[in-house]
Amino acid sequence: MGVSHKGAISLGLLYIPVGLYTTTRDNDIRFNQLCKDTKERVKYKKYCPSCNKEVKSDDIIKGYEYEVDKYVTMTQDELEKIKTKKDKTIHIIQFVNLPEIDQIYYEKNYYAIPDTGAEKAFELLRTAMLSEGKVALAKTVIGTKENLIVLYPTEEGMIAKTLFYQDEINPIPKQLPNVELNEAEITMAKTLLNTLTKPFDASAYKDEYQERLRDAIMQKIRGEDIVAVDTSEPSNVIDLMEALQRTIDMSKQQKTGTA
Repeated sequence: MGVSHKGAISLGLLYIPVGLYTTTRDNDIRFNQLCKDTKERVKYKKYCPSCNKEVKSDDIIKGYEYEVDKYVTMTQDELEKIKTKKDKTIHIIQFVNLPEIDQIYYEKNYYAIPDTGAEKAFELLRTAMLSEGKVALAKTVIGTKENLIVLYPTEEGMIAKTLFYQDEINPIPKQLPNVELNEAEITMAKTLLNTLTKPFDASAYKDEYQERLRDAIMQKIRGEDIVAVDTSEPSNVIDLMEALQRTIDMSKQQKTGTA
């Protein structure tokens, strides 16, 4: 696994060189775009209309459009020159109680791995944060963006979670209406929640649609037709209490293995 970003966690005089590594991988099936007539893969070329030719990667530079069709160019060296020493580190701004950060702000996760020789300082910070139930709010520049980051301690190590800024979060598109609930409905809903509650086990879940998609692709390769697996339509909920009770009964049957 290649490192996504090299930096160092800085807190006052504490300096801990780390690398950030992606926590996830993409297992989804990807489709290529084909010409409908020839079934050949469609290819895209980067083209300069003034030169009237295809442009190679080495001939492409970064440009910012400040007026229509007017650009100022920036080289990689120029972009590096405007980075301060702080920008090149993951500098901790403050510590926060984890529940204070709304989940809507979380963007991407990375494993924060200390460089050789920095393990003790890293472990000291991780242990103290885990013991106090704190996360660290930090900043660093990745590429051309200053990222707000939460350093989240775990039993195994440290996760760096990038955050969206406040102005990147869209407002709720529609305000929910005030709805009155009676005690019986709330009690029934709580019963349903408790019936379906069990310890979380990530290994128990997999992308079932991707499995069906792979099977369908193999069927097509063998020249077989694709058969619909479920054509039934969900019914509208007419009696809320009845729907809750039937759902509870079904979940209990699934737990006991009875039909």
